Amino acid sequence: MSAPPSVPAGTTETLGNGDTARASLEALRSEIAKAVVGQDPAVTGLVVALLCRGHVLLEGVPGVAKTLLVRALAASLELDTKRVQFTPDLMPSDVTGSLVYDARTAEFSFQPGPVFTNLLLADEINRTPPKTQSSLLEAMEERQVTVDGTPRALPDPFLVAATQNPVEFEGTYPLPEAQLDRFLLKLTVPLPSRDEEISVLTRHSTGFNPRDLESAGIRPVAGAADLETARDAVARTKVSPEIAGYVVDICRATRESPSLSLGVSPRGATALLSTARAWAWLTGRDYVIPDDVKALALPTLRHRIQLRPEAGMEGIAPDSVITAVLAHVPVPR
Repeated sequence: MSAPPSVPAGTTETLGNGDTARASLEALRSEIAKAVVGQDPAVTGLVVALLCRGHVLLEGVPGVAKTLLVRALAASLELDTKRVQFTPDLMPSDVTGSLVYDARTAEFSFQPGPVFTNLLLADEINRTPPKTQSSLLEAMEERQVTVDGTPRALPDPFLVAATQNPVEFEGTYPLPEAQLDRFLLKLTVPLPSRDEEISVLTRHSTGFNPRDLESAGIRPVAGAADLETARDAVARTKVSPEIAGYVVDICRATRESPSLSLGVSPRGATALLSTARAWAWLTGRDYVIPDDVKALALPTLRHRIQLRPEAGMEGIAPDSVITAVLAHVPVPR
């Protein structure tokens, strides 16, 4: 499974306003589907990241609607979004903002960069040097930007959706492990099926314009208040000692895998527990079960491990290692 499965409709639980918030978030799928064909797992992954206050790395070949997906999500949630095309000559100040001299007042004033938004689309993040990539680290971790010694808070909610191309590596700068670990999820955006691709072409032939989401009929179905209510409900989702132990056993097993030179860190274990809680709430429960952990294991852990060179030469993929770990770690009863 390349990403969390789709959110089932019609689930209920008794968490007060949590039911209304869940229904609003479930409606995102049908709203985004007006612009994006398929990609339900990616939509669900983005919702999980918003619930967990995390960030997402989207990986897919050009032309699979990664940018459109983020724009449609922002429109459906009535959130502000900005896009930055990462290039080799992009400077950190182009992302965070900088001090600009005002000749009228003879003073420097801060000009906010595109990072001051709710949903930041960092397009082809691996095409810019590490210095510029690192300009996002403070924003992603601390939800603030420090310029000239002055910290400036970012809006809430705040999510970085970074994209990278898995096939063109010439002229790219692979993300270091420390930065990869800051992404809550790594979601793969696959090519559409034949029927889905026919649907895409049919829409375009009847006048669909991906640059005009309003004409596509996308309307806000949820907002920041729904997200906050949902986050409170997720925070009340119960985790038993057995489930916590299961998460730890999975992560520790990756550190002992002969195919890996780097296993999942304790931060990764915390991330897996958080995403499993969000998934449990989305599926209508106020407690986590082992299936919730399994459902989110691949997208939460695949970018937090590092293959040994010999394993890579043998064609072993990170997903296959994690799948093998899930098959061998005992499931709590």
